[in-house]
Amino acid sequence: RTLFTPSSSILLEKAFGAREITLLNPVWIHSKNSGRPFYAILHRIDVGIVIDLEPARTEDPALSIAGAVQSQKLAVRAISQLQSLPGGDIKLLCDTVVESVRELTGYDRVMVYKFHEDEHGEVVAESKRPDLEPYIGLHYPATDIPQASRFLFKQNRVRMIVDCNAMPVRVIQDDRLMQPSCLVGSTLHAPHGCHAQYMANMGSIASLAMVDIINGNDEEGVGGRSAMRLWGLVVFHHTSARCIPFPLRHACEFLMQAFGLQLN
Repeated sequence: RTLFTPSSSILLEKAFGAREITLLNPVWIHSKNSGRPFYAILHRIDVGIVIDLEPARTEDPALSIAGAVQSQKLAVRAISQLQSLPGGDIKLLCDTVVESVRELTGYDRVMVYKFHEDEHGEVVAESKRPDLEPYIGLHYPATDIPQASRFLFKQNRVRMIVDCNAMPVRVIQDDRLMQPSCLVGSTLHAPHGCHAQYMANMGSIASLAMVDIINGNDEEGVGGRSAMRLWGLVVFHHTSARCIPFPLRHACEFLMQAFGLQLN
């Protein structure tokens, strides 16, 4: 209550009572002291609710309802384009999705990684700034990618790194909490040092990664349902710090779901 405006506190309290709290994301709130707007992104953990406060730029068109709707419209147009493609041509599908999401998000480079049976990754599609070195066709050892991909798969979410060179901020935890707070599902948690080095090796400062999930083997399923399998990743790189707002990331998630369906 001391951090936010009264109306913002009421919105958060209502959200806390929701059964599926993530469906309400983002909650648009304001700081009590500065009046600055934030996206409050909520998820539950064992000891309570984690609130990521993502600064919202006042010039950001996605702050308005019209801006959020426009993001959804662009995603729907891209989904329609994917659905209109002829069946059976995965290369064309991947080429189309990287062009669509790069146009949607403005990153310098967008790639589709496909995982092979031994878990090594291959760049099978790419859309990039003309002056950048191409990565299409490159193969990456299984040790370079799977840890991040498995994390994304378990969370079933988007992973954004705004600036891999940003200094991590220490988390201060209340002594009354009996166990460490889990931030694995937090939008704003810092990248591991080895991942920051991996990005630096690729000349990338900012990144975004989204999973491509398809139906797996029927024998691996539970209760008569097919198991879900990680097919690959769509990875975005940028040569400077870059942050895209939650409504646009959410629109990209819908696009990734459509991509997975078309892969099936």
